Amino acid sequence: MKSILISDNRDTIIGLRLANIEGVLAQTKDEINIHFKNAVEDKEIGIIIITEKIFEDMKEQVLELKRSGSTQLIVTIPDRTGLKDKNFIMRHIKESIGIKI
Repeated sequence: MKSILISDNRDTIIGLRLANIEGVLAQTKDEINIHFKNAVEDKEIGIIIITEKIFEDMKEQVLELKRSGSTQLIVTIPDRTGLKDKNFIMRHIKESIGIKI
């Protein structure tokens, strides 16, 4: 099983390449859609890693793939500037289990 990163900046690609994860640079919506479609169609890819900005640009497609029961895991990571939503983890816990920590 392989992993692939779809990112909008080179720094994130270089960082994950150190962990032996190949990445592609996608800066326009067309590039994002092409790389995401190629990753989804490649049955050797088990984990698709995308940055927050990429996720925001194609949120509906990502959520649709997650709902479809695909065996591929889609992971959203912050890029070099860090998390845009600082309360992400707290909100996720609250939505998942119903309590605020």
